[in-house]
Amino acid sequence: MKVLLNRFKQFIAEDRVLSRVLKNTGYLFSTTSIGLLLSLVQSIFAARLLGVAAFGSITIVTTFVTNVSRLFSFRMGEFIIRYLGKELTEDNRQKAGAVVKIAMLIEGATSLLAFTILMLLAPFGAKYFAKDINALPLIQLYGFSILAKMFSETATGILQITNRFRVQAIINLVQSVITAVLIFIAFLVDGSIYFVLVAYLVGKIILGVGPVILALIYLPGHLAPRWWKTPLSALPPLKEIAQYTLSTNLSGTVKMVASESEPLLLGYFLDQQAVGLYKLALSIVNPLMMPITPFISTTFPEMTRAIVTRAWGELRRLLKRVTLISAAWTGFVLLVMLAAGKWLIGLFYGSEFVPAYPVTMLLLVGFGFANIFFWNRSLLLSFGKANIPLYVLLVAAVIKTGLAFWVVPAFGSMGEGFLLTGYLVLSTAVLVYLGLHKIRQGERENVEAG
Repeated sequence: MKVLLNRFKQFIAEDRVLSRVLKNTGYLFSTTSIGLLLSLVQSIFAARLLGVAAFGSITIVTTFVTNVSRLFSFRMGEFIIRYLGKELTEDNRQKAGAVVKIAMLIEGATSLLAFTILMLLAPFGAKYFAKDINALPLIQLYGFSILAKMFSETATGILQITNRFRVQAIINLVQSVITAVLIFIAFLVDGSIYFVLVAYLVGKIILGVGPVILALIYLPGHLAPRWWKTPLSALPPLKEIAQYTLSTNLSGTVKMVASESEPLLLGYFLDQQAVGLYKLALSIVNPLMMPITPFISTTFPEMTRAIVTRAWGELRRLLKRVTLISAAWTGFVLLVMLAAGKWLIGLFYGSEFVPAYPVTMLLLVGFGFANIFFWNRSLLLSFGKANIPLYVLLVAAVIKTGLAFWVVPAFGSMGEGFLLTGYLVLSTAVLVYLGLHKIRQGERENVEAG
């Protein structure tokens, strides 16, 4: 065992890129592991406190607000990593300042737009998705999470591209602890649905404001003095960045509609009971997949650097090794849930939630496959090919959404779970193939260049 451990340490030490990825992932993983446990615990207390129907209602509220926010605001994190990473790698500090400036302006303006539209759409969401007009003030209250996160994507991208993963991990940990404590207090005092919603809102505020404060502290060390006054004329060609930003946001929106709007579809076609059971399945699946989530943040900057420097062998080695790591964890989770999942749901959540077990296992297959190849979309974004994920995800989403109008009313939650699993497997497989094709193309160009 000692010999194997020493060989593993030597193996890691010899791979500079993987070593840096694992180090940065370690910061996020340690807090993510705690967050995983706290997320499971808070979902247990929230479910037991609210019951299936109210648990479904609060899920519809948070999902509706989140979807409106993502639909009408621009997510600038991927833009920051792609363009700020490129300019910092090439030591273009003035251009880097312009990139940060335009990202903040766009994200802030579109977030204000999203908040305004949410307030206008809130009665519609309460009537047709929650099917309860009493959900209107809940939607309006949780809507303030949009304002809290109006610069968070840009700020988080800055922290990642400047290797500030440790402070990002601390923010995530603080948010997880405070949210879990508030929900536990709500459980102890038999709090209302408002109490639980405020707990979630406080967590969103921490995740939104924390990265912005820290990004503004660290930015001066990487950009030119008075970077906020950098003229936007220093930016790369506007047509290029506009196309990239629109494509990444549209592909993100399509992915959201296809894979994160299930509670709204179930609320529309079925009832709050079905939403509550489906939400429980997601509450179990998402935390179990969470340990791999940090790799998405830590490998994206490394892939971008490798592509800029045309280090194809280094890129292939990184992808192969992080894929093996994610596959090992995913396989372990599937085996545990297969053997003891139904018993664990009954033990921790109560017998009324046991019917969620079949859809939980179905979702684990889809999320597990996407989890193993978590880099599928990021790889193409690193190449600057944001339009490719958009087209692939759009076609898959149209198929999935179209089938939902027949499948969900006929087969309920299991039908929606089957559609989501098929969407995840199909879209991930296609994006992996296209990303690897781009690497092979780059390798051929290196050979031809001599």
